[in-house]
Amino acid sequence: MIFRQLFDKTSCTYTYLMASRNGGEALLIDPVLEQTGRYLKLLEELDLKLVKVIDTHVHADHVSAMGKLRDATRCVTVMGEQSPTDVVSMRVTDQEKLTIEGLTLTALYTPGHTSESYSFLMDDRVFTGDTLLIRGTGRTDFQNGDPYDQYHSLFERLLRLPETTFVYPGHDYKGDTVSTIGEEKAFNPRLNVSSADEYAEIMNNLNLPNPKMMDVAVPENLRLGLQMDAQRRVPSVEVEDLLGSWPNVQMQLVDIREEGERRRDGAIPGSIHLPYGRFSSHCAEAGTLRGLSRNAQLLIYCAVGERSTLAVEIAKEMGLKDVSHLPGGVRAWKAAGGAVENIQ
Repeated sequence: MIFRQLFDKTSCTYTYLMASRNGGEALLIDPVLEQTGRYLKLLEELDLKLVKVIDTHVHADHVSAMGKLRDATRCVTVMGEQSPTDVVSMRVTDQEKLTIEGLTLTALYTPGHTSESYSFLMDDRVFTGDTLLIRGTGRTDFQNGDPYDQYHSLFERLLRLPETTFVYPGHDYKGDTVSTIGEEKAFNPRLNVSSADEYAEIMNNLNLPNPKMMDVAVPENLRLGLQMDAQRRVPSVEVEDLLGSWPNVQMQLVDIREEGERRRDGAIPGSIHLPYGRFSSHCAEAGTLRGLSRNAQLLIYCAVGERSTLAVEIAKEMGLKDVSHLPGGVRAWKAAGGAVENIQ
């Protein structure tokens, strides 16, 4: 496995790059905007293809590189389902599996630092964002943070992991790079409490200044997704028009979400499933979409319209004709009263 811990000096942020070799699929956790060029250069040097970018929460101390990386690589952007960010390609829920080739992470909902904070568990290590730091914990005094929520996230979720589990935090201000659950239970002063009330008392009296970048970073990080106007930069069929002609026998719907999303949220009836991660191969000369496009209009959809926008761009570049997408995706379809079938 390829594993790199990268550091941004300005915000003291750790970014994590992971890949299993084979086809070179990679993911990044908590990338920093100013380091985008560095990430892209490293991906090129290691001959990796970035397929997913995760933000553990809406950051207040730096602007995320998620949007720039999506535009540069057409990767999938990932956050927790509680995230207030306008548009994210894929939203995960507690205990949901997040996969790339050869690697699986489990999403753990760990609110407290912010109301949408997640950690991500992979085999022998956990990426804790700002929930659990090395000999510390993330502050809880803004962005709907709550010390009681964080206490439960720490003591009922993270600290119940095996003590040998490596802890990789989102920040460190002292130069430490990694810890373990056992170390933090033994030596983290914030965890040396006997109750949630005692923990809340500590966190409510830290009296820390706001992060220097907060007024800039939070608004920017809430706007990282492809907005609806951007989703219309490629050919599209609006939800209202699709409902008005439903069912359209001359149109083939193509669901490019992952299987877990389909089981959780259902699918538009009559869709075929061709996940975005292999979309280029589906458009190739021997691919499924190449044959279908000769006889039907292809309408591609995803969760909210971000991946489908990128998919139409790929299809056009590979020479497919009469391909469009559904702005707003399944979310917009369901909001408009469209039928949904359960996926087992």
